[in-house]
Amino acid sequence: MRSLLERALALLGLIAASPFLAGAVILIRLDSPGTAIFRQERVGRYRKPFICYKLRTMAVGTKQAGTHEVSASSVTKIGRFLRATKLDEIPQLWNVVRGEMVFVGPRPCLPSQTELVQEREIRGVYGIVPGITGLGQVRGIDMSEPVRLAEIDAEYLQTRSLALDLRLVWQTVRGGGSGDRVKST
Repeated sequence: MRSLLERALALLGLIAASPFLAGAVILIRLDSPGTAIFRQERVGRYRKPFICYKLRTMAVGTKQAGTHEVSASSVTKIGRFLRATKLDEIPQLWNVVRGEMVFVGPRPCLPSQTELVQEREIRGVYGIVPGITGLGQVRGIDMSEPVRLAEIDAEYLQTRSLALDLRLVWQTVRGGGSGDRVKST
């Protein structure tokens, strides 16, 4: 039941956000060449890969790596705003509609982030669907700390509830957490 509700809310969210998304697509394309919607393979529930959608915040040609492994100079002008406000995550509502993600859960990582994949596997984190936001993100822990993040993901797995999810969504909307950092050099 909760999954169907999340999917319905995500679809309504996409419809409501469509004017913003159209404007963002135009601004992204004016800011830098390339597609406005970024597609990237991520690790999902039971380690099943899926394509995650986001608004593109980095220059075309930026290496496919964890955000913490990419130089801040790769982030476009509009990308800085989108990342700071977390508005780049809106296309992930489509992943929620498709059942590949939920609103709250462990943030999906890249298959190449092998240490995080292994640490999550050890802790049983892949038994739940990844989320647009999560406990680690709200606490400011990103994928540059794979062991610590996997521990926080496991903590979420043990304590998750509707009340916790609503609190994490509220904290995310209010700007809680730093999101994924980029290298400062």
